[in-house]
Amino acid sequence: MSDQQKNSNVEAEQDLNSEAENQATEELLEPEAELLEEAPENEELAKALEEVAQYKEAALRAQADSQNVRRRAELDVEKAHKFGLEKFAKEIINVADNLERALTAAPETGEPDPVREGVELTLKDLLETLARFEVKPVDPHGEPFTPELHQAITMVPNPELEPNTVMDVVQKGYTLHGRLLRPAMVVVSSAA
Repeated sequence: MSDQQKNSNVEAEQDLNSEAENQATEELLEPEAELLEEAPENEELAKALEEVAQYKEAALRAQADSQNVRRRAELDVEKAHKFGLEKFAKEIINVADNLERALTAAPETGEPDPVREGVELTLKDLLETLARFEVKPVDPHGEPFTPELHQAITMVPNPELEPNTVMDVVQKGYTLHGRLLRPAMVVVSSAA
């Protein structure tokens, strides 16, 4: 679920809560309204009951405001926990990129290469650690181009592929809890 959808769900929930609180306020104020209608001859009593109704309404509104503030604070804390690693994650994915480049640059021979194996194991361990913290790679090779997740660096005519299909991934993208950290840099096919 995107942040916009979550925010709209929270706003809708707050609207429903506000409507329910307003209805509860009206229900609490009904007995005083009935007393006002029954005893119009006693002005002091009427004023006092009206004042009581105003204070009750103010107290209920203050209570609703404090609940809304508490709810917003809880959401802010939740977001801080979820996305507190964002700056660190942006920096550490550069290490993953460098390890991938090292594997690409190292010639693959038929013989065991302890350095290559070490780099492969380090990259695997780093990606597993990132996944535990909900940092996931975006590798869209062969998928349709999505501007929310991909950044097209060039378009190349290719009659074998549908237009706007990712032909090549120059640099993987990454997300943190579904939020984009870095878009994938891609080469996209165009109509011939």
